[in-house]
Amino acid sequence: MSRTAALFTIGTGVAAAGFLGAGTAAAAPVSCVSPPSANDIRVDGTASCGATSTGPGVADAGAAESGTAVSVTDGTGAATTYANGYGTALGASKNAGTAYAWALGGGIAHSWADGATTVAIAGWGSGATAEAAGVDCVGPLSLALNLTSGQFCVLGS
Repeated sequence: MSRTAALFTIGTGVAAAGFLGAGTAAAAPVSCVSPPSANDIRVDGTASCGATSTGPGVADAGAAESGTAVSVTDGTGAATTYANGYGTALGASKNAGTAYAWALGGGIAHSWADGATTVAIAGWGSGATAEAAGVDCVGPLSLALNLTSGQFCVLGS
């Protein structure tokens, strides 16, 4: 339990660093949610998002400042993504999984949850992947967790 608490503390630091490294492009924030729409896509200036749900699950994506976020669910479960500052966040859920991906200030985050709970956070110049097959962190501002299996990586390790 203390390991999980420590990881979330580190994740908060990664998120704060990501916000500090955010790009200077200006775009109104966009938010996409599915359902009620089967496929919700929005673009405002340089920020874009997309959300698709095929079933009772909830896909939620948000972006600002040149970010791109995409969330997809198949069946029950949830996928939540957010990107800013030229970041790209991709999240997908299947079999009642829960996926979270945040790309802050130019990072690339990928979270795939197949009956699990996964978290990927990436800041400027970093990448994070969390899925059932494993986790991967690249760069100093990265954090990836699979809370179901206990796999994790942080700070490019």
